[in-house]
Amino acid sequence: MKIVKILNNNVVVVQQGSQDEQIIMGRGIAFQKRCGDSIDHSKIEKVFARQNNPLFDHFIELIKQIPLNVLLTCDRIVAYAREQLGPLQESLFISLADHCFGALERKRKGQELHNRLLWETQHLYPKEYQVAVTALQIIERRLGVLLKEDEAGFITLHFVTAQLQGDMREITQVTRLMQEILNLVKYHLSIDYDDKSFSYHRFVTHLKFFAQRCLNHTDVSSDEGELTETIQKQYPVAWAAAELVGKHLFQHYQHQIQPEELLFLSLHIEKLRKEAQRIQ
Repeated sequence: MKIVKILNNNVVVVQQGSQDEQIIMGRGIAFQKRCGDSIDHSKIEKVFARQNNPLFDHFIELIKQIPLNVLLTCDRIVAYAREQLGPLQESLFISLADHCFGALERKRKGQELHNRLLWETQHLYPKEYQVAVTALQIIERRLGVLLKEDEAGFITLHFVTAQLQGDMREITQVTRLMQEILNLVKYHLSIDYDDKSFSYHRFVTHLKFFAQRCLNHTDVSSDEGELTETIQKQYPVAWAAAELVGKHLFQHYQHQIQPEELLFLSLHIEKLRKEAQRIQ
């Protein structure tokens, strides 16, 4: 591997033959080095490959500003998140490093942000939120900085973004729409959710992808036309709640919900309704 660019004393861009460029991180890896020199493999602590990643060039500029200990801390957080949440987009490392560096700088300047979606984030993405809480603990342990709970909410949305196909702005919109739908169903049926129940978590998981489809104005394809009529007759209360959601989406998001989506929504809502009846 030959150095093609030195970003700072701890980070270089390398290339081997015709392979894609890579960012190599390691303490002092560029010390007394020049472009064209080989790197010391024993000093490598993190490798980030281009692999047609559209954020690669942005990351090269970003990485010049971020200390190595922050980058390696974010790498540890991403590794932990993958252990707990499963596959996550490669771009998570870049977005998380950018966010955490900004959060640390705001903390240093006394300019911490208030997270207006913290409550929704805690309740809609409980597993991701717990991983984010651990991320704050990792930051405190490795960097000696205690960030506020609001930051756990922001980091949670980075994890959710890495699970879905979308950017942070879209995931924020998805979160708001999910909460709107949950409120509509809750008040229409006059029920309280048990946020620890399996049916609630299944519904929230469904809403995560459903809301994204609505915002992108994409539909599911299904051959469940006959079943749709059956569900409409069998679960009229749940179907009415699903139709209310459909009206809300049309009025506020200009999205026409399809019968197949009403079917799946109704099935989830019916499970929630029956569960609420058992509890009462």
